[in-house]
Amino acid sequence: MSKILIFGDSIAWGAFDSESGGWVERLKLYMWSKGDIDVYNLGASGNKTPDLLGRFESETKFRMEEGLETIIIFAVGINDSYLLHSKNDNVVKFENFKENIENLIILAQKFSSKVIFVGLTPVDETKTTPIPWDTDKFFKNEYIQKYNNFISSACKDKNIYFVKILDGWLQSDYQNLLEDGLHPNSEGHKKIFETVRDFLTQNKIIKI
Repeated sequence: MSKILIFGDSIAWGAFDSESGGWVERLKLYMWSKGDIDVYNLGASGNKTPDLLGRFESETKFRMEEGLETIIIFAVGINDSYLLHSKNDNVVKFENFKENIENLIILAQKFSSKVIFVGLTPVDETKTTPIPWDTDKFFKNEYIQKYNNFISSACKDKNIYFVKILDGWLQSDYQNLLEDGLHPNSEGHKKIFETVRDFLTQNKIIKI
């Protein structure tokens, strides 16, 4: 039996998936249908890398069980990347973000040999520069790409898994996969779920 702990933001939590509660919930239902693999959704709306660093260790320790394999998945970074117009800088400065990602990897490897990062999703900038509910925040693909690229390179350097999302979406009509320009809609969540599911099975991270 295995446990999959998934840490992330509102996209991991499942915002705007009116059909199945998000890509993590879809993965949970899939794993339950296939065998003894429990999926824990530890996504929280608005979370950035500093938030995960603050809660990761205690939440992971609480869910560890002797004799059970633990797989850790991170889906975080888009909230770190947005531009605060009032400061003309990213809310989590890039240098700090890099350090945070590296520290998350170090912490996760204390608990598991199977650590995975899920890549970021793009935004529809016509709806996110700024976002209507907070006009100081500008989500831009330029910054999302920069932060995503660092996650990918850090995973490569540390020999851990990285699930590519961004490039594939950018090569499609990805705007149709977004609810509000930022969060995926039900179809977008379905697409992320399928990508993560296939990655886990094809790389034999899980055995079904």
